[in-house]
Amino acid sequence: MARFLKKKEATLGLPPGSAVFVGEQKVAAISIKSMLYTQDKFEETIIDPSALPLYVEIAEQKTQVQWFDVVGLHDSEMIKNIGTAFNLHSLTVEDILHTGQRPKMVEFDHYLYFVLKMMYFDQKSQIIRSEQLSVVLGDSFVLTFQEQPSDVFDPVRERIRKSRGRIRKNCTDYLTYTLLDSVVDNYISSIEHLGEQIEDLEDEVITNPNQNVLGKINLYKREINYLRKTVRPAREFILQLSKLESDLICESSTPFLKDLLDLSTQSAETIETYRDILSDYLEVYSTGINNRLNEIMKVLTIFSAIFIPLTFITGIYGTNFEHLPELRYRYSYFIFWGVLISVALFMLRFFRRRNWL
Repeated sequence: MARFLKKKEATLGLPPGSAVFVGEQKVAAISIKSMLYTQDKFEETIIDPSALPLYVEIAEQKTQVQWFDVVGLHDSEMIKNIGTAFNLHSLTVEDILHTGQRPKMVEFDHYLYFVLKMMYFDQKSQIIRSEQLSVVLGDSFVLTFQEQPSDVFDPVRERIRKSRGRIRKNCTDYLTYTLLDSVVDNYISSIEHLGEQIEDLEDEVITNPNQNVLGKINLYKREINYLRKTVRPAREFILQLSKLESDLICESSTPFLKDLLDLSTQSAETIETYRDILSDYLEVYSTGINNRLNEIMKVLTIFSAIFIPLTFITGIYGTNFEHLPELRYRYSYFIFWGVLISVALFMLRFFRRRNWL
């Protein structure tokens, strides 16, 4: 399936808000995990989807923070039921099920909705892998939707379990910040891994420009463009979030959101830097190939120039006139070769003195 644009044949002709899955099924069955916590207590549960309304009622008590992590999006009916349980807008459910969404933030009456990509660098294939992440920020709950199990949020889970830092002392907006921060940190990690491959390519581009090097340059340009397509709009909605005036965002979380904006800006700027580097590599590669071609043409031109007078001489003595004075002379053949060699040596010396060789 295409990475830059997901096909939407399944949704053609349907009204807005239709709950139709667009993407690739990555898990066998949808799972829901719950992490409920306050400063003093913590509970972690795997939820049966049929019992989800009960947990929603608990979450609505607003005395604690509850994080629901949904893994798997292929079951449209179940995602629609989850949306109904949390009173999500039909357009939000549609965006959750469409895995080709552009990173964005949408503000609703009782929740904020974010959609972005989680990324990691695949060392084996040398390409960027991604999956869509949807986040719903409510007053007392955070709802995340992932395409497949991921270890991006494992550090956040450990901080909640062991009550590290301030995460269990704050509300849902801080948990959302922490999740977004983990995603952006992974952007930086992916860019760093890809950047190492790009920087290691420099010597090859200069010393041995060939088709293999050109293939690597084009591969990395495609991956950088894919990162750019994701990180730039993610930075835009983080900027929007850092300036948002909403009851769901506490004033104490604003400095953290601004720090997150700095990280996303750093990611976007680094991507642009590597994009420029790859463009420079392409120019160096083209220059190297042209120089090599020029050297080849120079040698061929010199040989052609040397053989032009030799061809002229042999052309004269290759004619069929009967009365050529030198033809009957005993040493004509050797004199002829001497003339040819002398002309060739004279021209080589002439080219060398002109620094053409």
